[in-house]
Amino acid sequence: MLPPPLSLRRFCCCCSALEAAAAAAATVTTTKRNLVFLGSPQVSASVLDALLDSSQAPNSIFQLAAIVTQPPSGRGRGRKLMPSPVAQHAIDRGFPQDRILTPERAGEETFLSDLRALNPELCVTAAYGNILPNKFLEIPPCGTVNIHPSLLPLYRGAAPVQRALQDGIAETGVSLAYTVRELDSGPVIAYERVVVDDIIKAPELLATLFNIGSTILLRKLPSIFDGTARLKAQPQDHTKATMAPKLSNDESWLSFDQEAKVIHNKVRAFAGWPGTRAKFQVIDMNGHPNVLEIKIITTRVSDASGSKESRDEITFVGSALLVPCAGHSWLEILELQPPGKKAMSACDFWNGLRGQKLKLL
Repeated sequence: MLPPPLSLRRFCCCCSALEAAAAAAATVTTTKRNLVFLGSPQVSASVLDALLDSSQAPNSIFQLAAIVTQPPSGRGRGRKLMPSPVAQHAIDRGFPQDRILTPERAGEETFLSDLRALNPELCVTAAYGNILPNKFLEIPPCGTVNIHPSLLPLYRGAAPVQRALQDGIAETGVSLAYTVRELDSGPVIAYERVVVDDIIKAPELLATLFNIGSTILLRKLPSIFDGTARLKAQPQDHTKATMAPKLSNDESWLSFDQEAKVIHNKVRAFAGWPGTRAKFQVIDMNGHPNVLEIKIITTRVSDASGSKESRDEITFVGSALLVPCAGHSWLEILELQPPGKKAMSACDFWNGLRGQKLKLL
């Protein structure tokens, strides 16, 4: 069991342990540079893995001095206090717990004091989830760089992958950029484009982009440390910037008054959290309607055409529920989750209706 968080909400029991770690980090070798990583969700654990693996190589130019992540939060049915996914991953890999810092805010003076004691030359962020104030950004002499899963200046903000998929983009990418006070607006060190098909969902695309971002980061670390990356970094064209605001649970409802392609893109974009939901009518054998709220997991746009006898009736064709949408388009629902049950195929769901009709609400 992890010890409870204290005033700084860290996995350590006293400041002296952190100070000792900082001194040890500064004296292990004169050639390795101190790097601090900031990340929180599971998807950024791949960046942490890349840094840990690279730092342990005999010819590594840096060492991981500390990890900064979100404070423990209540999760699960019992709301048990649990470390962030990155913190847990670091612990599982044997990273010293007294060097995992979890401030409520990155501007806390106690945290900033501890960070200065580590003498970080560079900070790297990947989905950290906290705003970094100027007092933080002024500490590492080589700056702070961020792995952002979009082609900046497009999709600045908290949900770049989700909003890009929702827009139905055919290409996205990942950018490595310097962090400045304004959100995702710093000069871009490097980027890579990625083709997006019409099937991939947000969790898979996020993982792909952060893996690519990790490779870019490791390739560019020498030039970031020696300063040439800053000289060559390209300023963003702020006139072309678009925003990617965080998702909300209220957005998860689907409307079949939209075209099938729009709905399909939303299902892909909102996969994971918050997911997508829809309400249908189940008509029993006596003709009585019951409202059923279903979580929609996997869909595709159907090539069905023409008109049906009833534009509100949902049928089962092949392996999918066929749902009429706006513009005479049709959506195929392949996987779904009824209330109180596990996710299931459309075929299993349809068989469970036992002859009852399914209609749009």
